[in-house]
Amino acid sequence: MRLLSYCLFLFVLLLSSLCSNAQTDKAEAGIKTIMEENKVIGLSVAVVKKGKIIYTHSFGLKDVESNTALTDENIFRIASISKSFSATSIMQLVEAKKLSLDDDVSKLLGFTVRNPTFPQTVITLKMLLSHRSSINDSQGYFTLDAINPEKNPDWKKCYNAYEPGTDYQYCNLNFNMIGTMIEIISGERFDQYVKHHVLDPLGLYAGYCVDSLDKTRFATIYEYNSKEDKFTAAPGAYAPRSEEIRNYKMGYSTPIFSPTGGMKISATDLATYMTMHMQLGRYKKTKIISKKSAKQMQTKLSDKEGYGLAIMTTENLIKGKTMKGHTGSAYGLFSAMFFNPKEEFGFVVITNGCNGTYTDGMNTVMRSTINCLYDAFIAK
Repeated sequence: MRLLSYCLFLFVLLLSSLCSNAQTDKAEAGIKTIMEENKVIGLSVAVVKKGKIIYTHSFGLKDVESNTALTDENIFRIASISKSFSATSIMQLVEAKKLSLDDDVSKLLGFTVRNPTFPQTVITLKMLLSHRSSINDSQGYFTLDAINPEKNPDWKKCYNAYEPGTDYQYCNLNFNMIGTMIEIISGERFDQYVKHHVLDPLGLYAGYCVDSLDKTRFATIYEYNSKEDKFTAAPGAYAPRSEEIRNYKMGYSTPIFSPTGGMKISATDLATYMTMHMQLGRYKKTKIISKKSAKQMQTKLSDKEGYGLAIMTTENLIKGKTMKGHTGSAYGLFSAMFFNPKEEFGFVVITNGCNGTYTDGMNTVMRSTINCLYDAFIAK
């Protein structure tokens, strides 16, 4: 009887291994086709199922000039997915009762943040997090001087014609202000707060400060010129801004670290972070935010744009599935982090360069790769 049970165990183990190999082969064949069709330089992916990372792999090149292969150890500037790290940090401070989502941004920042057409309407922290502040990026977003009435004579151009809270426009300046408020309220420099309260507890090698990371692990990012059919390296993606940091002014210089887009992390570590959100604020035994905060981040404020607090909801990524997450694009990089909290699966996809075409509002490489991974590892 014991022998029969042992043989059955070995058979199940062998069958599982064969199935796993078939899934991997299917995924990798599909991804290689996607890369060829879209002129992808390099691509890192990760798949999560039931709270576990079940697959990671990197394809193509980390650096074209040296012909160096991309590996799972390489890190990327992930662009706008960074916003969710800032929002997660804000939710921690809200839970600690150090601020409220309904707080007046003007009082938190120390200078007036008011739409001149609606001066009586308070612009709240929640409005910034959900891109419903009526603020735009027309004056730039790499410094708070853009929206500070004492610094920019054209500050009024930072505001749209509609009343704050009534409509949506995606705006990077919103999150550079959010990063500044994290710094003011916590007393820690923004990059250090995220490291100490989000990254370190999850055991992630990542950060906003270039000089605190191993530069040999950076994947070179390439911008594609469609007219010349040519890729060019974009060193600005990892500009250390060391001089600006030496002259840093706490509570104002925060955009130097780009809370809106400057996180540097690997696809595998980003998948761990995503799993925390998929599991409503917890990863294994580590609690980062409460269930209430996690749900609030994931709840869309309007069906029109499907955006919550730095996490969006889409029905248009995988047929028949509601996915939550975020995309990113900057300097030629494209990134995507999407999960289904009900069925507990999710994907991270990052490329350091591709032809940059879009399909149904999303980068084609991101959309195609996520669906390829879904078909191979998740679909029944």
